[in-house]
Amino acid sequence: MTVPIVQTRQLRLQMGERLLCEQLNLTVQAGQRLAVLGQNGSGKTTLLHALLKLGSVDEDRIEIDGRALSQWSRAELARRVGILFQDNHDDMPASVHETVMLGRLPHLPAWRWEREKDFAMANQALTTVGLEHLARRDVGSLSGGERQRLAIASLLTQAPTLYLLDEPSNHLDIAFQISTLSLLSATVKRDHSALIMATHDINLASRFCDHTLLLHGDGTYTFGPQADVMTDETLSRAYGCDIRHVVTDAGQFFYPFT
Repeated sequence: MTVPIVQTRQLRLQMGERLLCEQLNLTVQAGQRLAVLGQNGSGKTTLLHALLKLGSVDEDRIEIDGRALSQWSRAELARRVGILFQDNHDDMPASVHETVMLGRLPHLPAWRWEREKDFAMANQALTTVGLEHLARRDVGSLSGGERQRLAIASLLTQAPTLYLLDEPSNHLDIAFQISTLSLLSATVKRDHSALIMATHDINLASRFCDHTLLLHGDGTYTFGPQADVMTDETLSRAYGCDIRHVVTDAGQFFYPFT
């Protein structure tokens, strides 16, 4: 049997004393794209942080590549897992190119300089997100959208096995939202990696993910293939409003109904 890239067993998520999700059992296989949906404060970001050893959870209940998270060093994890945070703030002065090169840092041998391969991957990533002409610019001079695109380029340069995306559409115009998620979806399929995306955008989740984890905010959750989870009834219960879908030639779309 194929070892999942991510597996949790009866994982408990909480924020302080507040229970977010209890007995979470989920599996993400190579090539799969999981959307994490739910209202504000339901635990979407908390789950992503837990997978990066950034939260207070029982790490023995999380496995990455069949190995308990507690057994991974942060250095090892950085070679396997990459995250796109909701907001990216660069306080230290650095150029766009220097910043994107940080994605290769976990892969460099000890006490070694960047290799030709590392520079090539960084340059390709900048071209992919349309920032190659800003390579010498200081990061502090970038707009919010440009910073988000730079963070995506750094993630592509890192080339992890598991991509974690926390509200990836933040600061991005519609065209770049679609092109970015199309690129990452294709990358996951090609490289047999996996993607977990926390988002408020139900329609982006419907378009780009094949599995869904819906956090109801009361400690319960629904997990499974997208078609089984993203139903009008289940979404309406989780979001506290009437949500319906329509099917067109362009695909399936969800909207709030009043």
